[in-house]
Amino acid sequence: METSGCSVFWWLAIFVFSAMSDRNVVGMVAPSALIIKALCKFCDVELSNCNGTGTCKVSCEITSICEEPDQVCVAIWRKNEHNNTIETLCHSPSLPVHGIQLPTDTSSVCEMKQQKTESGLLYICSCTEEECNQNLVFTHNLPDNESLLVILVSLLPLMVLAVLVVASFYCYRIYKQRNLCEWETKKPAKRPKGPLDCSDARAIMLDDDRSDSSSTHANNLNHNTEPLPIELDVQVGKGRFAEVYRAKLRQSSSQQFETVAVKIFPCEEYASWKNEKDIFSDSDLKHENVLHFLTAEERKAERQYWLITAYHSRGNLQDYLTRHLISWEDLLQLGSSLARGVAHLHSERTPCGRPKIPIVHRDIKSSNILVKSDLTCCLCDFGLGLRLDNSLSVDDLANSGQVGTARYMAPEVLESRINLENIESFKQTDVYSMALVLWEITSRCNAIGEVKDYEPPFGSKVREHPCVESMKDNVLRDRGRPEIPSSWMKHPGVALVCATINECWDHDPEARLTAQCVAERFSEIDDDLDKLSTRSSSEEKIPEDCSVSVSDDK
Repeated sequence: METSGCSVFWWLAIFVFSAMSDRNVVGMVAPSALIIKALCKFCDVELSNCNGTGTCKVSCEITSICEEPDQVCVAIWRKNEHNNTIETLCHSPSLPVHGIQLPTDTSSVCEMKQQKTESGLLYICSCTEEECNQNLVFTHNLPDNESLLVILVSLLPLMVLAVLVVASFYCYRIYKQRNLCEWETKKPAKRPKGPLDCSDARAIMLDDDRSDSSSTHANNLNHNTEPLPIELDVQVGKGRFAEVYRAKLRQSSSQQFETVAVKIFPCEEYASWKNEKDIFSDSDLKHENVLHFLTAEERKAERQYWLITAYHSRGNLQDYLTRHLISWEDLLQLGSSLARGVAHLHSERTPCGRPKIPIVHRDIKSSNILVKSDLTCCLCDFGLGLRLDNSLSVDDLANSGQVGTARYMAPEVLESRINLENIESFKQTDVYSMALVLWEITSRCNAIGEVKDYEPPFGSKVREHPCVESMKDNVLRDRGRPEIPSSWMKHPGVALVCATINECWDHDPEARLTAQCVAERFSEIDDDLDKLSTRSSSEEKIPEDCSVSVSDDK
């Protein structure tokens, strides 16, 4: 029994020791057994439809446990000329992969980061969650076209700000310029002359028995959409295409009336009405020596087309010269204002410097010129006018036809040989017609001595309404021009005006003065008015520019 007891004790000791030994072994092994290796997608390079935007899911079907405990899941996206590829693997963050160091900010999401390599750009990510390299997130890196879009959107506020600054500066310049124009128009000093006249101010010249001021009602007429409350008064003129009436325009805010002129075209003359309306509608046409336009209307009920303009009670220049003799000062006033009006039409810029489309009148004559209350001229009747737009072709100019009034037609118009390659040729025809009007004005000036009754250019040499063929005989065959008697040359100022007239109606269009040069001539004569009264014509100083040369009639 003792042997048996000892055996039992011995076996019990062995059992306890074994249990304690097993516990120690478990205690030593457990820490290393708790380290779990990463589980990642692990495929070699394969084609992918992922385009490098948003979130993409790789098509890898292989999942692998990383060999080393410190390895993480990695994905590499490449793009070349033909396709896109993705490679997934396990890799240690401390070691480079394909020569690239993994991002240090490893997270649970596979955020793709752009890397530059010798073979081009690629995007790489590393993450620690199970199979986290299956979902690739492209958040901070966009392809070139989207990067460009982001840049443009980012720059948009700056671009808008720049545009606003430039626009504000431009508007300020225009505002200052217009204020200057208005100041020049309103200042009480002597009327400015020549090209420096900033006279496209917004003043509307209404009944010239009153001051040349504008009303709020009249200033808004160009924008009306309904027929105006107009009461026709009396017919004051009649032309080839239309009749002109004095009329009363009722102001909307009261029962008061403003006197205006209404030019009424029958429906058959729609083309003439539209041409004149289109020319008048150009805001750059505004000038103190051009009839002020208020609005145009289609009066469908009456089958008529209306042009509503300022009214001038002195009537047209032809009627005025028929009824009145004028002084030397009146001659200067009428002649210089006429030249400034034509120069403004022909100019490519307004008096204040803004670009404008040059216009030729093509029917300048004394009956198409109105006399204002201050005895200055303003051009009217633009039914035959032509805007010399750069878009006009030679065919367009040729199709414009032989137009105008035969008595006032330039030689090249009578002969139908205008140089269509040069738009200046059309301006030269206006200058010729203006010379005839200047002759009419001079013929009624009491400074020339004996003044005869009014006669139009060429007087009784031609019929009252001569035809083109009749004028060809006088102007082309005989090289005739209205007579300038020698008595006119006794007044030094009139002699200079006559010299200017001679240069304006020269048979050669290229030899004629420009309207601007004529305006400058009158300005110089006006400035020297006191000197001219004590000098003889032989003592006159010949200006270098637009020089005056007294010549015989051609």
